[in-house]
Amino acid sequence: MEEKGISQAVISRLPRYFRYLGELKDEGVERISSQELSEIMKVTASQIRQDFNNFGGFGQQGYGYNVEYLYTEIGKILGLDKKHHLVLIGAGNLGQAIANYMNFERRGFLISGIFDVNAALIGKKVRDIEVRPMEELEDFIREHDIDIGVLTIPKNAAVDVANRLVKCGIKAMWNFAHVDLNVPEDVLVENVHLSDSLMKLSYNINRYETSKE
Repeated sequence: MEEKGISQAVISRLPRYFRYLGELKDEGVERISSQELSEIMKVTASQIRQDFNNFGGFGQQGYGYNVEYLYTEIGKILGLDKKHHLVLIGAGNLGQAIANYMNFERRGFLISGIFDVNAALIGKKVRDIEVRPMEELEDFIREHDIDIGVLTIPKNAAVDVANRLVKCGIKAMWNFAHVDLNVPEDVLVENVHLSDSLMKLSYNINRYETSKE
């Protein structure tokens, strides 16, 4: 399916559509209209139709959307019909929490290896995956067909690790380190700044409280 000029705003809504449609499918809902989906998701029906029209529409006027079909097609657009193999760099609290989140596996994201520099963590098992020393990183990536590097390490180490991943041929990184990575244009980086999300929440709390005064 051809996808030309799809905005990041549309792309950012796709995982939410996928999640809600999955819940509807699990509840046994077979068909849903854009208006019904609008009421559930708090997105206008016209916005939903515009978003889906970027990918061919999926529905029929007066007929609505087949929930299972739409769920499957959005999954394909998101690449969730494929398996992705990850290495996780950083076996601290955040790294272990991510490794233990089983929903990633249901979406096709498989953590193949976990690495750390802390000698106290080397050999420890997280979800039956043994934490390995960083010295083994390059050989492991070459031997296990790794697609994605996940960085849950301090920012002062992230730049060096990212460069090592690039040299190994890694083309995608999920970066939890609070630093912008300078990588080649063909390497995709998704930055996750948890503090930014919390500050956004703080702003909205402040705005709400101010409006009540």
